[in-house]
Amino acid sequence: MGRISWQRSFRATCKGWLRLFALGCFLQTAIACQPKVLSDSAPPSQPVSTPSPQKTEAPAEAVDEPLRLVISLNRREVGVYSGKKQLKAYPIAVGRDGWETPTGQFQVTQMLQNPTWINPMTGKVVPTGDPNNPLGDYWIGFWTDGTNWIGFHGTPDTKSVGKAASHGCIRMHARDVEDLYYQVSLGTPVTVVN
Repeated sequence: MGRISWQRSFRATCKGWLRLFALGCFLQTAIACQPKVLSDSAPPSQPVSTPSPQKTEAPAEAVDEPLRLVISLNRREVGVYSGKKQLKAYPIAVGRDGWETPTGQFQVTQMLQNPTWINPMTGKVVPTGDPNNPLGDYWIGFWTDGTNWIGFHGTPDTKSVGKAASHGCIRMHARDVEDLYYQVSLGTPVTVVN
């Protein structure tokens, strides 16, 4: 009785969790990342002094610019850029016919480690670390319609990387999505082009 009650309670709780669309199935998790909000009580910044004439400024190319991601659907690649300079590129799988990855300007809105996947057809919970969890260890969401999500994640089907094979998500090799996860943050711009 207690086990059935717990399972019903767990399933009811799961229904209220945020659902992520990946590989045609929903990812549900109890963790929702929120951007930090600076409080009004933060100390004021210090005045900036003008450099003296004998000091030289750093060349423009040495100035770090914010990172941005550019997904090329045709090349099956995501590039990591700082300004106009490409820092890295990773091979990816994109949405297949009928499940195309949306094009446009987006931003990273969710970052999760060890996501749990729940099969929307059966309701079966597939925990992180399970070989049947198609999401791998990292999730970087950048598109949602309020119910379904599209984002970057690992895949156990490594042969699909480089192809149009997903239900809209960006599949990556496990080591690549882990590397990308630690380079981006909430709000990182994501541009998807053909």
